[in-house]
Amino acid sequence: MKYLVACCIAALLPQVSQAVELYDNGPVVNANGKSAISGARTAYGYAVNSSAVVADDFKVSDNQVWNIGQFDFFAYQTNATNFGFQSVTWSLVKDLPDGTEVMASGTTSVSNGGLVGHRVLNDSSTSTARKIYRLQADVQDFNLSAGHYWLRWSITGNSSFSGPWVPQTADGRDGNGQQNTGNGWADIDTLTADLPFAVHGTVAVVPEAETWAMMLAGLGGLGMLARRRRQA
Repeated sequence: MKYLVACCIAALLPQVSQAVELYDNGPVVNANGKSAISGARTAYGYAVNSSAVVADDFKVSDNQVWNIGQFDFFAYQTNATNFGFQSVTWSLVKDLPDGTEVMASGTTSVSNGGLVGHRVLNDSSTSTARKIYRLQADVQDFNLSAGHYWLRWSITGNSSFSGPWVPQTADGRDGNGQQNTGNGWADIDTLTADLPFAVHGTVAVVPEAETWAMMLAGLGGLGMLARRRRQA
């Protein structure tokens, strides 16, 4: 009986997974290690520095709670020969990029997650002037429940080079990336684009209300059975 009760209680608790990549907003480079300007777009990248903040969105599924511990950002500085990024200032808001409900924020040092490829004019280009790096930002763990969120960020880099710049996702898809250069939030490109980033942590699956009710009813039944046995 005690074993059954313990099993039921364990089933009631949120089911937590190991730390993993919880969300990826799209490929940074293609199979050739390149992020090429696509379609009618003309911009190599979009400013993401002290004068320009960018944002893109993601969702946490119903009945889940994310414990977030790391963000990955992707950026380059034209003609820089090595990793020269120092920190990222970020915030996480609900529903809209100009949302005032801040779920978490901070200025976090970034580490070099490696060279992932190059931003180029087209896929036949051999230019290595725009080296795209993975910037890993280990943040103070925080929980995020189901909902729609916007991640906003700006990056500090080597002042000897332009930027930092963030490329669009390598698949060239239309998206809803946003940028704020001091005049409010607007589409990051006239043709719209998505920006690459990733979220890491653990996820807890929270049972639905009906599941809780069934489990509690089962525990109640076990309690009644135990009382009857004692009375017998």
